[in-house]
Amino acid sequence: MLHNFANIDFGLYLTIILGLGILAQWLAWRFKFPSILLLLAFGFGAAFLFDISIDNYLKDNLGETLLLPIVGLSVAIILFEGGLTLKFSELRESGSPVLRLCTVGVAIAFVLTTAIGIYIFNWNWRVAAILGSILVVTGPTVIAPLIRHIKPSRKVGSIVKWEGIVVDPIGAMMAVLIFQAATSGDLESARTTVLITIGKTLLIGVVFALILSKLIELLLKHHLIPDFLHSVFIISVIAVAFSASNFFVKESGLLTVTVLGIALANQKSVSVKHILEFKENLRVLIISLLFIVLSGRVNTDDLQSVAIDGLLLLALLIFVVRPASIFISNLFSKKTSFKEQLFLASLAPRGIVAAAVTSIFALELEHASHHEELKDIITPEITEQAQQMVPMVFIVIVGTVTFYGLLAAPLANRLGLASKNPRGVLFAGANGWARLLAKALHDDGHDVLMLDTNYTNIAAAKMENIPATRANILSEYVEEELDITGIGQLIAGTPNDEVNSLAAKEFNHIFGSADIWQVAPLDDKQHHTTAVSSMMRSRILFPGRPNHSQLGRLVVAGAKVKKTTISEQYTHEKFTEDNPEAIILFLNSEDKGLRPAAEDTKKIAPNTSVYALVPDELLKTQ
Repeated sequence: MLHNFANIDFGLYLTIILGLGILAQWLAWRFKFPSILLLLAFGFGAAFLFDISIDNYLKDNLGETLLLPIVGLSVAIILFEGGLTLKFSELRESGSPVLRLCTVGVAIAFVLTTAIGIYIFNWNWRVAAILGSILVVTGPTVIAPLIRHIKPSRKVGSIVKWEGIVVDPIGAMMAVLIFQAATSGDLESARTTVLITIGKTLLIGVVFALILSKLIELLLKHHLIPDFLHSVFIISVIAVAFSASNFFVKESGLLTVTVLGIALANQKSVSVKHILEFKENLRVLIISLLFIVLSGRVNTDDLQSVAIDGLLLLALLIFVVRPASIFISNLFSKKTSFKEQLFLASLAPRGIVAAAVTSIFALELEHASHHEELKDIITPEITEQAQQMVPMVFIVIVGTVTFYGLLAAPLANRLGLASKNPRGVLFAGANGWARLLAKALHDDGHDVLMLDTNYTNIAAAKMENIPATRANILSEYVEEELDITGIGQLIAGTPNDEVNSLAAKEFNHIFGSADIWQVAPLDDKQHHTTAVSSMMRSRILFPGRPNHSQLGRLVVAGAKVKKTTISEQYTHEKFTEDNPEAIILFLNSEDKGLRPAAEDTKKIAPNTSVYALVPDELLKTQ
């Protein structure tokens, strides 16, 4: 330990973990590294080196019981946000695999993990079964960042996303059922209790969620909730739904909020996209704080005491349990290829839900051991084994996140299920100049996709073997159903400046503002009192800021796209001298990849390929 910071006040502690969390997220983005790994490393490191831990501000079990509801509510918000991203339209391709993974796959994982606990670690069946149910989960806290990092194909991404969100409440409820069976006196009472709990869970988790979703839909549809209260209103509803469900049936709240999110995502009356965008930002903040807080609570002595068993469990989960659950559950299925199954078998990280639920049931078993009527059932040996679950699960969390975080992206690239660094271009608009540029990029091996509502433009693109689809860039179809694997940037180049601006805003959460471009608007040179605000625009394309009409006239006049490599010998200055009227469209280099030429492009480094629109008369003189 370098220095003891244990005496710092709680406000400064929160400031430190917030700073560490956001720093970890930025470093992960900057160096293209799974953010969860850095968050865990920062949490363990802060606790070990500086003794910065939430436990410094918690007092015994009372403090722990205060932390767990906060963690539970945070997980509920994350699962609700995950549910908001689940569209039934995705299930056209991935429905059967998702159903198999969430039923047969869960059962196989549960049986195998429980057997490992009983026959390898010699645990009591009660502890082994509870741990087996908890470890069937994966979860959006770890899946969502990995998907964002890996960028798999739409089909595989949908399967992983649906599985990760749906199995979380399933695993939590399985743990509840097993705990109730484990604390029942006999088989008959256990069976009755389990059946009653299943019925209550479905009633509360599904029916209550559907009623709430309909109520929210009606309130938003009739504008009974003002816009500025939408997000906080939804958060309060999540808290009420989660807490009320858990009051009636323990751990049913996760199912309730997940179903609530899915129901709201798939209703057609009102748009909840603005709520989803707020929740996405909130999710990043919650994940950043939770992983650092919970990893900082794990005692290094406890980790060392179960290190060998934990690593053995980790290896068995990765190399036996996950592959078996994937391949067996997909036997005789034609919906997933072997490559897709192999990728799915190599992606099952555990996250916050596993950590939180394990902590809850370790406490529950300890409390049950103090009840007079349960002393003969929950023995001191069971309590000791239950306490070992928490550090072992953290070893599993760290190990699975590390292993899958480092393996999944290269494997997806090797299997052809993702692009290593997707820099392909989505063209909104397939007019003449855009087709000319798209063809040059496509012929050079770059991924392109053109969208247009004009049948003639799409037909012309297809005649030139350019991938093209007749669709409105602002339609739900494009965002929810179109496979954009390999695409990493958008060029909004329709003749309608307002559509271009709306498209830029619509796809901001998919590509990020740095990779969304717009052709210069027609009012670009007008006074600020009559021109549309620059805040409503995205990044402007091409030096000189040519608008759509100017580019179109050049193409009609015979201009062509010319590719030139800038080098130490043939400099940017020389290229400009030889092509004074050329408009630089795209740049491509090994370090930065393919990218549009920005309006302020002034200096092009050597070893960069330049795609430029060269006027016809200039071509004739060369």
